[in-house]
Amino acid sequence: MNLRDDEGVATVLACCVLAAIVMVTGGMLHVGSAVVARHTAQSAADLSALGGAGALDGGEASACAKSAAIAERMRTVLAECEVQGWDVVVEIRAPVLLSGFGIGDARASARAGPVG
Repeated sequence: MNLRDDEGVATVLACCVLAAIVMVTGGMLHVGSAVVARHTAQSAADLSALGGAGALDGGEASACAKSAAIAERMRTVLAECEVQGWDVVVEIRAPVLLSGFGIGDARASARAGPVG
């Protein structure tokens, strides 16, 4: 056996490169999942606040109920709903799966009311 023999080095190098590609791809999937959840949470917050502002003529309970219904239809959770004068302020949580790291929440808030 010759110590300078390079036979099999290409296979080991290919395995190392493949492992690096798999790790980078997994990381990008996690980041992508978190970004999608954040955008979903913000969209749900915007729509929930607008829906709640539209239902504000029925009272605070009606506005928050409408906001909660919209958040549920977008597969998110209404964490907080508050009426401040003529504005509806909501906070939304959207679950994001981070495999080995568990499930986290993307959070977003929005305010809607009359233009003026």
